[in-house]
Amino acid sequence: MYQIDAYHYIYLLGILPLVWLLYAMVGSWKRKLQSNFANPALLKELSPNRSRFKPTLKLILFSLALALMVFGLMNPKIGTQLETVKREGVDIVFAIDVSKSMLAEDIAPNRIEKSKRLVSAILNQLASDRVGIIAYAAQAVPQLPITTDYGAAKMFLQGLNTDMLSSQGTALDNAIDLSGTFFDDEDQTNRVIFLISDGEDHSDAAANAAARAAELGIKIFTFGVGTENGAPIPLKRNGVTESYKKDFDGEVVITKRNAEVLESIAAATEGLYQDGNDTQAVLDFVSEQLKAMDKKEFEAKKFVSYKDRFQPFLIGALLFLLMDLFLFETKTKWVQKLNLFNENENEV
Repeated sequence: MYQIDAYHYIYLLGILPLVWLLYAMVGSWKRKLQSNFANPALLKELSPNRSRFKPTLKLILFSLALALMVFGLMNPKIGTQLETVKREGVDIVFAIDVSKSMLAEDIAPNRIEKSKRLVSAILNQLASDRVGIIAYAAQAVPQLPITTDYGAAKMFLQGLNTDMLSSQGTALDNAIDLSGTFFDDEDQTNRVIFLISDGEDHSDAAANAAARAAELGIKIFTFGVGTENGAPIPLKRNGVTESYKKDFDGEVVITKRNAEVLESIAAATEGLYQDGNDTQAVLDFVSEQLKAMDKKEFEAKKFVSYKDRFQPFLIGALLFLLMDLFLFETKTKWVQKLNLFNENENEV
């Protein structure tokens, strides 16, 4: 396992093409200037010991030294100690609504972005709980299996959008059933689903799915985003609203938060409903609920000790610089004897 301390230094590698371009321009300028004073063949006779390939070799050595110095500045580190850490926590699956109704802007900036920020804020206050993520619209799809890697969870979270599923709708039952398959530990006493949605589900299947979850010992907490007054669903191009979604009669669709559906789902599993529009209230609510739950002890492996590994890069850079410094542009005698470039064929 490795990590890089300062990725931004990699942009310094952009100097290398400039160095090679400058070398080519200076070489061309020198040849043009020399041709004004003497014939190239005569110049070769006047400086018979000048090597043709060593200047390029020196540039290669300098480039390698520069590249190694850049990698050294990035300070690569290698994990040297793997430790098994015992943790206590709850298994939590975030089920996030990505249907088109989540584009409504009755809560800033819109429902889907509010949901993602809400989940990110919850992740920030978790300590040792395991988390998973699913996205759902007319169907539910897994995004991240149960893990303690909150960084990965945030990465997958940012990728959620309302265009990721072609079939539209809000199938809360599919979301609940799929979430239930994420819990792989039969000894876990507390299995929790955090369901974030506007509650717009036009079927009665969600109640049956909640009942099935309750039989498996899964508790569902629901978080409603949006308002009861609702808002239209904007249709945008390049960030600009062109129109609003309309029904078959040509009327603009107003999507409203349905808190009753979300409350009934939570109640079926002895969970609770929480207004998701107030982030701080949600964080306080989640903290209070998790504190009251029994924690399951599990093991997780992680690297706890990293050692700097910039030294080999700097040593290599120093060696290449020394080679460049002591490499003269005159021909090397033993190489000259090999006559690799047929330079001696005209000698008498």
